[in-house]
Amino acid sequence: MRQNQQASSKNIVNMLSISWILRLAQIFILIATIQAKIPAVIVFGDSSVDSGNNNFIPTIARSNFEPYGRDFSGGLPTGRFSNGRIATDFISQALGLRSAVPAYLDPAYNISDFAVGVTFASAATGYDNETSSVLSVIPLWEQMLFYKGYQKKLRAYLGESKADETINEALYMISIGTNDFLENYYAFPDRRPTQYTTSQYENFLAGIAENFVRELYGLGARKISLGGLPPMGCMPLERNTNLMGGRECVQSYNTVALEFNDKLSKMVMKLNKELPGINLVFSNPYFVFMRIIRRPSLYGFEATSVACCATGMYEMGYACAQNRLLTCSDADKYVFWDSFHPTQKTNQILADYVVKHVLYKFM
Repeated sequence: MRQNQQASSKNIVNMLSISWILRLAQIFILIATIQAKIPAVIVFGDSSVDSGNNNFIPTIARSNFEPYGRDFSGGLPTGRFSNGRIATDFISQALGLRSAVPAYLDPAYNISDFAVGVTFASAATGYDNETSSVLSVIPLWEQMLFYKGYQKKLRAYLGESKADETINEALYMISIGTNDFLENYYAFPDRRPTQYTTSQYENFLAGIAENFVRELYGLGARKISLGGLPPMGCMPLERNTNLMGGRECVQSYNTVALEFNDKLSKMVMKLNKELPGINLVFSNPYFVFMRIIRRPSLYGFEATSVACCATGMYEMGYACAQNRLLTCSDADKYVFWDSFHPTQKTNQILADYVVKHVLYKFM
């Protein structure tokens, strides 16, 4: 009897062991499948996805100093406009790739690093060339030139066939547009507003976005995520300068974001019909970001109208460094790190949302 019980126990243990082995095998197969589907993440855009390119150009639009990066690995300021990682870092990790996407201009990295992930993004840039000229940063057309140079390096490193496979199967992410409105259109009323109404300017930018996607497609890109605008009227800088509005979100800015996002969404649908083999998706951060701002306690946040850095009302970049002694001790309680950019925690929430609701089809 006892021998039968012992044999039965051994059989159960063996079955459980086999079950766990099978489960682990499924997990490893899933990871391998993800890596096979998405061999690299290639990024274009502004400060939302710049991991340090601006460190290597003559501009004041930088963040490679304390208190930026204090929650990044090693506590190092990398040039990311956050206390830690940005959304594309989390997305790269979710795809089974690197936990941080390196900047193309950073000499600490080379093509072996960039072969699985790279960002050409530049803080303070926009679709409009005039936007990039405000703080002398990298315009979108120059980011495209960098990408063309990257393709040549990739082919030399991987060989033609493997490089073409990477180019075709990589995930291309574009996150840009906020600066065109807040740092250009509304900041300089004697420039673009004299040429375009707000709606016309939206159309102008959407046209540039469409041409950029078409050019990427012509160079071999097939899996492309086009990012939309966040509720830009709710950034601390905009709220705290909205004195007549009681420091509430600037609704007119949010309305423009919604309008522009709608135009981008329709453009995405059009290109998916026109371009054979393209898989273009619209990654819209607006509504999940607004939910975080309106119901912060659901996500463990305490502050939405002010940021962590310095007074949290107006500072970003060098102003954060100058007043860093005022910076909050726990950035995880804040939706915004500085008056313009999200904290690492917010970036992770936004990235998780995009992966689960938009990018899942690539996985």
